[in-house]
Amino acid sequence: MAQKHWRKYDLNLLVTFVTLMETRSVTGAAQRLSLGQSAMSHSLARLRTMLDDPLFERRGHQMVPTARALDIAPKIEALLDTLATDVLTPPAFEPVLFDGQIRLGLTDYAELIFAPALFDTLNQQLPLAQLSLRPVDRRHCLDAIKNDDVDAVIGVIPDNTEILDSQVLYHEQHVCLFDPHSTGLGTPITLADFVATPHALVSTYGQLSSPIDARLAALGYHRQVVMGSQRFLTVRQLLKGRQLLCTVPELMARLDTFNDANHLAFSPPPIDVPGFDIGLAWRHQASGHPKMQWLIDQITTIVDKRVASLKALSTQPHAQEET
Repeated sequence: MAQKHWRKYDLNLLVTFVTLMETRSVTGAAQRLSLGQSAMSHSLARLRTMLDDPLFERRGHQMVPTARALDIAPKIEALLDTLATDVLTPPAFEPVLFDGQIRLGLTDYAELIFAPALFDTLNQQLPLAQLSLRPVDRRHCLDAIKNDDVDAVIGVIPDNTEILDSQVLYHEQHVCLFDPHSTGLGTPITLADFVATPHALVSTYGQLSSPIDARLAALGYHRQVVMGSQRFLTVRQLLKGRQLLCTVPELMARLDTFNDANHLAFSPPPIDVPGFDIGLAWRHQASGHPKMQWLIDQITTIVDKRVASLKALSTQPHAQEET
């Protein structure tokens, strides 16, 4: 490609040229481009200097193009059309033809609840693509998006409007999950039963306390946390047949993946345990791309349907970090 000192050239003047070709009038071109007549005259002078040709000559009330202007007009129009269609306008996204990767960052909570539904729908809509599910947590969610490790993240989204665009998918609440036969607990759980029953705790880094303990202490109570794990699957297996209770997000308690619906039950906690928003986030620069717009619509629909189906179940389980 021939190297040019592009800073010497103002490509906006090509728009001026095409408009003058169409209107054959400095006044008409100025009106179409919302410029003053003196500004248009100045642009024409710069255009003549840039292309080293008079380009337009006044004859009566018209600006008549020179032979050079007539020669280059189709080339400039084609160039501007190419810029408009191939450069400035992103190509339409065609799911059936896309053969790249869809990279989704999911918290442990989001992966357990939504991975099957995401795979089923995206595999059907994107038959040539690959789905890559990548683990993220609250602390690393921002880095995953900033470093372009993922296309989007589903989970608890940090506030960062400079890098992220995001939307809330739904609001989650906490419930107490337990084996009623082994614990002797009924629903709703009383505060006395809550503090008397040994607790298992699911937390991102295996902590053995959570904000629930501070809330109990403020009320003059204390609970016994006997084990903690980063994995809900581990805790869930322990709940069945044991005197244990775990406070988990409601959708995790309702999860229909496990064959233990006849053994585990859940109840609202006897103290106020604030809920949290589950959101979808993506890199701000990608917001206008057709692929990202398509993906946001698909994920929103998938999550809405999955949440509705779990809410319709009478009782079925799953868990995450207490918040």
